[in-house]
Amino acid sequence: MKFIKQLYLNNLFFYLLLGVIGLFVCAFIFPNLYHAVWFIVIILMAFLVLDILLLFIPKQNIEAHRTTAAKLSNGDANPIKINVNNNYSFPVNVKIIDEIPFQFQVRNFELIRKIKSNAQDEFNYELHPTERGEYFFGNLNIYVSSPLQLISRRFTFDKNQMVPTYPSYMQLRKYDLIAFSNNLAQHGIKKIRRIGHTMEFEQIKEYVQGDDIRTLNWKATAKKNNLMINQFQDEKSQSVYMAIDKGRVMQMPFNGLSLLDYAINSTLVLSNVILKKQDKVGLFSFSKTVENRVFAERRTSQMQKILETLYNIKTNFFESDYSRLYADIKKNINQRSLIILYTNFETMDGLHRQLPYLKGIAKSHLLVVVFFNNTELNTIINKKTETVQDIYDKVVADKFMFEKRLIAQELKKYGIHSVLTTPENLTLEAINKYLEIKARGIL
Repeated sequence: MKFIKQLYLNNLFFYLLLGVIGLFVCAFIFPNLYHAVWFIVIILMAFLVLDILLLFIPKQNIEAHRTTAAKLSNGDANPIKINVNNNYSFPVNVKIIDEIPFQFQVRNFELIRKIKSNAQDEFNYELHPTERGEYFFGNLNIYVSSPLQLISRRFTFDKNQMVPTYPSYMQLRKYDLIAFSNNLAQHGIKKIRRIGHTMEFEQIKEYVQGDDIRTLNWKATAKKNNLMINQFQDEKSQSVYMAIDKGRVMQMPFNGLSLLDYAINSTLVLSNVILKKQDKVGLFSFSKTVENRVFAERRTSQMQKILETLYNIKTNFFESDYSRLYADIKKNINQRSLIILYTNFETMDGLHRQLPYLKGIAKSHLLVVVFFNNTELNTIINKKTETVQDIYDKVVADKFMFEKRLIAQELKKYGIHSVLTTPENLTLEAINKYLEIKARGIL
């Protein structure tokens, strides 16, 4: 029974069988061909038996293994590697059908290659997940045929392998490397001019060319008979919280990812930058209630705690309750902190409904509201108008884009900082805003 389940007839066998049937038809017209056709049938059956013996008799035949990362990175291209060892004493034709998780909706996955005898080959492909959660791979099916190619034998490996998909840790590694780069501008991270100095004194050191002469310490210079300067450092251990709106306004998709997942990926990267700057970082999400809370700390385990919390954020389609957000912040965050709020406002009316609560938060904390430009509107605005409907669409799109800028100006009137960005630039813009606040010492 197992033998039958592993045996598959190839297309070549059916083509030959179709040819034999055609010859039998011809034999009715030309009877002299009848015995010759049966001779061809016997040869075909003999080759079929030989092919079966070649593929099924050897005990050491095919070994294969699927290699994935311990977890997939949401929104990124994740490499998947399949290694196949051919232990047959002859070259084989291999067809790989990997049962990819249903979330990708891939129905025609197939890799075909020829592997030499007693050799190993590697097959690579990429998966691009667009939602967090558990991804289950099915069977790794290897169909092997000999040089005769009449039949294939199926081998099955790596059954029911589960790989979780976490927020984009690939972005985290990328920006971790950028942090050590000398030329940050080429990566989109701006250098912010410092206004004055922070109050945290570090040391007195000898002056070297390029140091700010305004920091000269004249008393130390007189004692040492050499130019000495005061060196300052950024204030440390300041609290930064990321507040993630997970209500229905954040369910809008962009390039496969929802705005919520863009905010989650940005939060992960920015948390790492904040910890590298020696500040404390925390987060929470909200819609009808405030959930997924991580209090601001600067421990070595904080990044792992944040990663697990972001992974477990569950989306919903409720309207977000900003009054509950305001009350929760007032109750649980007593120290003045930087609060980066990821949300989205489409209209001035939508902002004005929540503005009293945002103003209340801004009285006690430094509030930065991060919201999104709808890039689909740019497509409509830049499209050549040919009909009255095109003109109407363009005017409406212009109105919505202008209203986004008005929202940013309205927030500024009340001392609320804002970041208006496209989803793909969210992480860079959020990092730049944090670095600007640190450089200007306004927290």
